Amino acid sequence: MTTQAFLQVIASGLLLGLIYALIAVGLSLIFGLMDVVNFAHGEFLMLAMYATFGLVLATTLDPVVLMPLVVALMFVLGVSVYAGIIRYAMRAKANPGMVQIFATFGLALLIQGLAQYFFTPDYRNIANTWLGGKTLNLGGVFLPWPQIFGGAVSLAVFAGLYWLITRTDFGKALEATREDQGAVALVGIDRNRVFALGWGLGAALVGIAGAVLAIFYYIHPQVGGTFALIAYVTVALGGFGSIFGALVAGVIVGLVEALTTLILPASLKSVGVYSLYLLVLFVRPSGLFGRL
Repeated sequence: MTTQAFLQVIASGLLLGLIYALIAVGLSLIFGLMDVVNFAHGEFLMLAMYATFGLVLATTLDPVVLMPLVVALMFVLGVSVYAGIIRYAMRAKANPGMVQIFATFGLALLIQGLAQYFFTPDYRNIANTWLGGKTLNLGGVFLPWPQIFGGAVSLAVFAGLYWLITRTDFGKALEATREDQGAVALVGIDRNRVFALGWGLGAALVGIAGAVLAIFYYIHPQVGGTFALIAYVTVALGGFGSIFGALVAGVIVGLVEALTTLILPASLKSVGVYSLYLLVLFVRPSGLFGRL
């Protein structure tokens, strides 16, 4: 293999890893806040992609322009899911953890079933976007502009999250609730309001990822499952609840997946990722940056 080809693989893996991190960070945020694994996370991603597709058809605007609207819609969805389902699941007096798991898993099945009914199983894509089909040539290393845009958005999102958590009152309330859900009520913080906003923020983050993916990836009812499994591995590898861990783990997953294709057929590209995860699981069960 030539140096140029190796650099192509590394660059592609890095950009893909940043997108994986963007998909996973909302899942990590919700778990860190509430100790709840959202098994409908992939379906949220799928809804964001369909929302982008539908808005493009309705307005003829580019997905990049429509991204803020998709994010706003997903934020409302996240708050609604918490208020209508998760809040009650958390009140279960027996096995609340299992109730929460089955509640989000059932929600995932419901969303996917409705998507198949209303949208049909057909594959769809958004044609003629600003970035679609365009590449950047860096000394013989070709980088698709949609993936470059996705990587840049991912870095901007993580920078924004860092600012939100460290520089705003909501971020401080979020961190306080993560640390001790019971004690925050003593200082006047409404735990339910923080949880609702946290779910809204988590859904908004996956909405950003969905709008980015809709630019260059096929849209269909099962698309969420394709990325959800990678998101779970990314969150577990980085450490459940660690936002920084999601970023690092996403990049690692993308690079390992890309490098695996140098050794194994492309159909087995996930073997390297899951092998790495099992290795980390044996050495550090809490993940690279986890505190469990």
